[in-house]
Amino acid sequence: MDKKIITIGEAAKLLNVNIMTLRRWDKQGKLKPVRFSPKGYRFYDLEEIELMLKNIFVIAKKWITAINADIPDQKYYCQDSQTFNSRLNKLETELQKIDDLKDDFSLVTSVVGEIGNNSFDHNFGQWPDVRGILFTYDLNKRELVLADRGQGVLETLKRVKPELADNKGALRVAFTERISGRAPENRGNGLKYVRKVITKVPKGIAMKLYFHSGDAALNLKNGDKELNIFAPDFSFRGCLAFIKF
Repeated sequence: MDKKIITIGEAAKLLNVNIMTLRRWDKQGKLKPVRFSPKGYRFYDLEEIELMLKNIFVIAKKWITAINADIPDQKYYCQDSQTFNSRLNKLETELQKIDDLKDDFSLVTSVVGEIGNNSFDHNFGQWPDVRGILFTYDLNKRELVLADRGQGVLETLKRVKPELADNKGALRVAFTERISGRAPENRGNGLKYVRKVITKVPKGIAMKLYFHSGDAALNLKNGDKELNIFAPDFSFRGCLAFIKF
């Protein structure tokens, strides 16, 4: 389907900013036009503007908590790992264009890649209902979200640690304990990498992660030494990750 293209004036009106702000965002890499006219006028993708006006966390939460969910909108939906990694490569290209991320963009994409690929690796052939993940981002707000309606951290870790009793314990193991052997569970190792990147690796940006599975969630940010695992006000089967940077 062809993109719906709008002028810079129309984009400014929708976003409630002036044209000079959009020109500045273009230079900063926050919102790039998709086309220039021969005279240098900027044109924008309407879908991208509409996404900026939405709360991507709310979009993901609504989908993951629905009793009977449909396949997400195609602009958010990654049916398989190939689609996800293609969009991840696109994200990396866009991040490289943002001046203050030139030294750190690879850290952002590595965290996103670890979380997204885990969803496919640990639900392969065992998706309870909708196969695949919801993945979208808003670079103007510096936010990314990933969600899957898979089995969740507890069920996948119980394959190798059957003594686990609840989601809080599963999250603690996933983010702190290294699981060895032929565990079908690099989630138990990959999430420790995610924690290390966010809390320990020196970088010029402040990364934050909200990770939620079942009825347990945690928040991570630069410098955190302890895990703060808590019971959020909603629960679901699967995983939800919200990243700010």
